[in-house]
Amino acid sequence: MPVNEEYFNSEDFQELLNSYEASMNDGTQPFMDADSLVDIADYYNMHGNADKALNVIEYALELYPYATLPNVFMARHALMQGDFQKAHEYASHIEERDDPDYHYLQAEILIAEGHIDEADRYLRDYGMTVAIDEYEDFIKDCANLYVDYSISDKAYEWMMRSKGDDSTDFKELMARTLFGLERYKDSERIFNELLDTNPYSAKYWKALAGVQLMAEDYGNALTSSEYAIAIDPDDSEGILCKANALLQLNNYEEAEKYFRRYTESEPDNESGLFHQGLCLIYMGKYKEALQVLQQAEQVSASDPLLLATIYQEQALCYSSLKQPQKAIEMLDKAIPMTDDQENLLFLKGHIMLQNDLLREAGETWKEAITRSNSSPAIIMCIVSSLYENHYIGPCYIFLKQFHKTYENDDAYASEGYSYLALCCHDLGHQEKFLKYLQKAVERDHKVAKSLLGFLFPPDTDVSDYYNYMSYYLNQ
Repeated sequence: MPVNEEYFNSEDFQELLNSYEASMNDGTQPFMDADSLVDIADYYNMHGNADKALNVIEYALELYPYATLPNVFMARHALMQGDFQKAHEYASHIEERDDPDYHYLQAEILIAEGHIDEADRYLRDYGMTVAIDEYEDFIKDCANLYVDYSISDKAYEWMMRSKGDDSTDFKELMARTLFGLERYKDSERIFNELLDTNPYSAKYWKALAGVQLMAEDYGNALTSSEYAIAIDPDDSEGILCKANALLQLNNYEEAEKYFRRYTESEPDNESGLFHQGLCLIYMGKYKEALQVLQQAEQVSASDPLLLATIYQEQALCYSSLKQPQKAIEMLDKAIPMTDDQENLLFLKGHIMLQNDLLREAGETWKEAITRSNSSPAIIMCIVSSLYENHYIGPCYIFLKQFHKTYENDDAYASEGYSYLALCCHDLGHQEKFLKYLQKAVERDHKVAKSLLGFLFPPDTDVSDYYNYMSYYLNQ
């Protein structure tokens, strides 16, 4: 459920928080009702103080073992840990079975367990008991549940049951739902409406920046993130938004600075370190990138998929530093950690080829082709590597080996004919060059221009490539 930031900034809540913290500092136990203690825990959670939040809830359960909200809090914490049994136990402790939060928790447990349709039936059945004047709030609460679990189609179904209103809560929830449905323009429009009424909301500026990033509108995402940072200079989420926008705009030097700022505020989050390392790689600072990626490796020790990605980037650094054996060592660590083994095997062969280990590269690529069931995508990656590393003859032989099998496969043919044309051009096979050039243009103008365009004057239309080259070669 959404956190009420406005309430947390209110004088009433600040007085409550100060009273609680003063009691804790004095070594005395404050006597407060369960709802107030849960508010304090939510506040701590929002500010990244998970341990403090749990301490508050544990104290609340000592005072009120059967209260709804403390048990809901702990059940949701258990769900985040994937402990469904523990979540059910906390739910069973709740005494007030008529409390809406009890029913939302039961539905949430079903959602977390993957029983989406069953959760939906449960909520619809419960909705039959909800008073008419509370039904609109009930709809929003149900939609929020699905939004929190990124089940946007179900959230949208619930939102469509509402009569709709101009409230901030409804608009924000609809914007989040549309974002999940990848309807970015609609989501952006609503967040702009919210900012029209509350232009100093860092939350809305960050949300708008997130929508614009996903819509690949990086310039506006940068502007929105800068507004968020201007309102709250220390907000890590706003800093991360700006870093991502700068990265997408290829401003690697500035992006690296902001990823570093993000890491300083969120040292246990590997995302900042990993992307900081990427920026350094793009800037050609491979030694510095390795140091940062090694820090990211330590933080990500429990996440095999992320570790595999980090090892892959470390391998690229070592390769650029002319340390192929270290690069291969990193890839050998990464390969067992991922389901994408054929692409890592391709990269391993590519690094071997860059370091003139042609036989070793061939053996590795043979394994990649076998594991991928002769995937045209893997074959074309190998072709690209051979050509870019100036092994033109082997590239041509390799292409001819697979050409008859895949010449009618669109995933192969559009690039395959272009590379065959390139190889024939470089090897001086003029007739074959013209033959494959013609087929490349027939297959895909965009690919042909991308791979063959450098052979022609800049303004030459792709459809004129064959006639131009045929005339030129016959002079």
